[in-house]
Amino acid sequence: MEKTLKELAELLNGQLAGDGLTKISGLSNITMARAGDLIFAVPPHLDAAKSSKASAVLIPLDTQDFPKPAIKISDPRAAFAKLLELFTPKIKIPVGISPKAHIGNGAKISEGATIMPFAVVDDGAEIQSGAIIYPHVYIGQHASIGENTIIYSSATVREFCKIGKRCVIHSSAVIGSDGFGFTTKDGVHTKVPQVGNVVIEDDVEIGAHVGIDRAAMGSTIIGHGTKIDNLVHIAHNCKIGANCLIVAQTGISGSTTVGDNVTFGGQVGTVGHITIGGNSVYAARSGISKNMPENFFGAGFPIQSHNDWLRHQAALKKIPELVETVRELKKQLKTRSE
Repeated sequence: MEKTLKELAELLNGQLAGDGLTKISGLSNITMARAGDLIFAVPPHLDAAKSSKASAVLIPLDTQDFPKPAIKISDPRAAFAKLLELFTPKIKIPVGISPKAHIGNGAKISEGATIMPFAVVDDGAEIQSGAIIYPHVYIGQHASIGENTIIYSSATVREFCKIGKRCVIHSSAVIGSDGFGFTTKDGVHTKVPQVGNVVIEDDVEIGAHVGIDRAAMGSTIIGHGTKIDNLVHIAHNCKIGANCLIVAQTGISGSTTVGDNVTFGGQVGTVGHITIGGNSVYAARSGISKNMPENFFGAGFPIQSHNDWLRHQAALKKIPELVETVRELKKQLKTRSE
C-alpha cells in the first residue's frame, strides 16, 4: 500500500506540514525507520525523529520548526494506531463451522460466526454472529460468546461463563477456573464447591495465560472496556470496574471490588475483601492491604501515596551515609570518654 502524506492527513483530520505529495509506503519506529516510512514522535523524542530516516512524522499540534514533512495532530500515538490498522493486511478467515470442530448437543451457532478446526463448543453453548473461535479453544457447557468476540488458540471459557461483545481473549487464558476455596479440619483441606460463573462485559481484552476464577456463588465480573495484560490472576468474586488497565503479573485476591478507571502497574498485589476506589493509579509492585479511596496515586508496600514513597526512597539512599556518621560519632564519644 502507498498513500501520500496529504491523503493520510485528510484521513486523520490532521494538519499537514510540508510536502503533501510525500509517498508513505509503511509505518515504523524512530530507530528502525527507512525512506518511505511514517513514524510518530512526542516529547522528549522529537529531536530523535528529526534525525531519523523516516520520510514523515506524526507530531503534536504545538510543535514548531519541524524540518521533516509532518502531520500535526492532538494525539500522535492514537493517530498512529489508526494507521496501523490501515497498513496491516487483514487475516482472511473463512466464515462458518469447520467440519473438524466439535459442536455439542443443543449448542447454538449464529450465522456469521467462525468455528475453526479442533475447537470444541460444548453442549448448550451459544456463539453469536461475527465471533471467531480459533483451533483448540474450549467453550464449556452453556457458556455464551458475544458478537464479534475473538478467542485465540488454547483458551478456555468454562461452563456457564458469559463473554460480551467485541472482546479479545488471547491464547491460553482460562475464564472460569475454580476459585481457590477450601476448608481445613484436622490438617485436611476440603474443597468448597465453586458454583458461580464469570461475566466479561463488552470490549474487554484479556492477555495470554490470564486466569479469572469463577465465583463461589454469583459472578466474578470484569467491567466493559477493561484491558488485562498477560499473566494476571483475578480471584473468585472480584468485581473489576469499567476501563481499568491491569498490567502483567498482577494478582487481585478474592472478593475485591475495584472501581472504574483504575490502573495497576506490573506485579501489584492485593489482599481480599477490600474496595479500591476508582480513577486511581498503583505503581508497579504496590501491595494493597486495605480499602483505598478514589483518585489515589499509590506505591510501595505497605501502600502509601506516591509522593511519600518517593521521599522514603530518597531517604533510604542516605542510610549508608547515616550509618557511617553514627560510627564516627561513636568513635569520637569513646575517645572523649577515655
